[in-house]
Amino acid sequence: MYQVLYRKWRPKTFEDVAGQEHITTTLKNEIIENRLTHAYLFTGSRGTGKTTCAKILAKAANCLHPQNGSPCGECEICRGIENGSILDVVEMDAASNRKIENIRDIIDEVQFKPNRAKFRVYIVDEVHMLTTEAFNALLKTLEEPPEHVIFILATTEVHKLPQTILSRCQRFDFHRIPPRAIADRLTYVAGQENVSLTDAAALLIAGVADGALRDALSLLDRCIAISETIDERVVRQAAGLADRAYLNELAVCIINKNTAKAMECIDRLYGESKDMARLCDELIAHFRALMLIKSVRDPRSILVMSEEEFEQAQTQSDYLSLADIVYDMDVLARAYQRMGRGTGDRTELEMALVKLSSPELDGTNEAVAARLTALERAVKRGVKVQPVQSEPEQKHEEAPEETPQPAEKAEEPKPAQQPPRQEEKPAPAKAPKAPEKQPAKPAPQRAGNLEELYRNAVPFPQWVEVIEGLKPISRSISAAFVGSKAYESSGYLLIDSSNTMAFDLLRHSKRRQEIRDVIQEITGTVYKLGPYRPPVREQETVDPLQRLKENLSSGGIAVEEV
Repeated sequence: MYQVLYRKWRPKTFEDVAGQEHITTTLKNEIIENRLTHAYLFTGSRGTGKTTCAKILAKAANCLHPQNGSPCGECEICRGIENGSILDVVEMDAASNRKIENIRDIIDEVQFKPNRAKFRVYIVDEVHMLTTEAFNALLKTLEEPPEHVIFILATTEVHKLPQTILSRCQRFDFHRIPPRAIADRLTYVAGQENVSLTDAAALLIAGVADGALRDALSLLDRCIAISETIDERVVRQAAGLADRAYLNELAVCIINKNTAKAMECIDRLYGESKDMARLCDELIAHFRALMLIKSVRDPRSILVMSEEEFEQAQTQSDYLSLADIVYDMDVLARAYQRMGRGTGDRTELEMALVKLSSPELDGTNEAVAARLTALERAVKRGVKVQPVQSEPEQKHEEAPEETPQPAEKAEEPKPAQQPPRQEEKPAPAKAPKAPEKQPAKPAPQRAGNLEELYRNAVPFPQWVEVIEGLKPISRSISAAFVGSKAYESSGYLLIDSSNTMAFDLLRHSKRRQEIRDVIQEITGTVYKLGPYRPPVREQETVDPLQRLKENLSSGGIAVEEV
């Protein structure tokens, strides 16, 4: 029968144990110096090597020829413990032998000396499952056992053990195995199994395993069943993970507040049988990476991802504040907690993405805090908080926006006039009693007025900051205006650009409003938008020969009349 990898490649010596050097070094020194303790407690998360180290310690304590504190693996004692023929090493599962009767059997057995080995070793796995009566019965024997008995207790939930047990054991805390150590071990095992495993795939398996080498070897087993050439695609297929491109796409939808595209992405992933709960968990992990990039000095040493993925994460983190990232994680975490409780997993995830794309729909304290943070940033930039006008006044103010365009050049791009829209309301006046401070609209489309508008235009110094402010809304919009210039004139912001895409964006009312909102956030002023055209220069009315003559005369040179 095929033997799974985590059993086939279970470490036989302390040197083979990955990521637990702080424990293996201590245990080897105790074997070398013959300072073994009568009771050990191994605690830590699953798959970190607790039971493995317990078995190695049992063999090393009884080995006839130990080598540098590790069992030789060749003597009859080592081989007997390995194949189970020596009954002096007993491994007991406390989850199925948790009653006081089972512990009393052990208490009776410890009185007898070992049959073939030097020590009688009892390995009690998941010891926290014992009943209170069983713990009480074990106390006296655990405190003063016979000289030929060693207890090794292993648990994943050390907080459930009584203090009376903890005080009688030498405790070792097993850490989660670092991703790099797991990846190196997987690469070694794959080479021994004649399987091709890329380093990126090994790191991805290590990330999914979350510090548990046993889980990593189990996932590698599933990958080998799919293909003997294992890359990231094979790992994602075996683990049921969403492609990193989908995670980036969903993150960009959240950043750009694009609800429609996020719903389309969820529908596509659901059609591909992706687990929605797992996808939500991966999104939380993705935003955790953004949080670490935003708050940790050296996040690269913590995050398990390729260089390309790390660069993409860095780019996304530039468009979000730390408060935004924490808020996004909180919304996704609440959706993850509610999954499986009646509402479908897909529905919960879609609701979370809608909230993240439209923060005004979320009335929680965290959502209000995120909006207050955005308001504080706007105030720091100089934007003044203005009173909201009453509804009748707003309706009275709504009108199609005029854009200065020369009548004789109809082919030049200009924003289309739009019907009144709620989102295109001009900002309220700074003071209700002074409406005359609002930018005045130019006269109807007449060439003379347009020429004056262009002639009086002055450079708008904050245009570069506006382009940067457009990035969190849409990178494509921001890129369309890169290299452009802007001029201010009579309440208009005139844009000079050689990129026709910029004027195509100005034709759409939604995009135009987004640009105006960014400008208002930065300057506190509402502008009308339009294209800029350099004013027409006046034609020469003076004879060039006469002008040359005047210039030469002013320089002291006599010019003879012909």
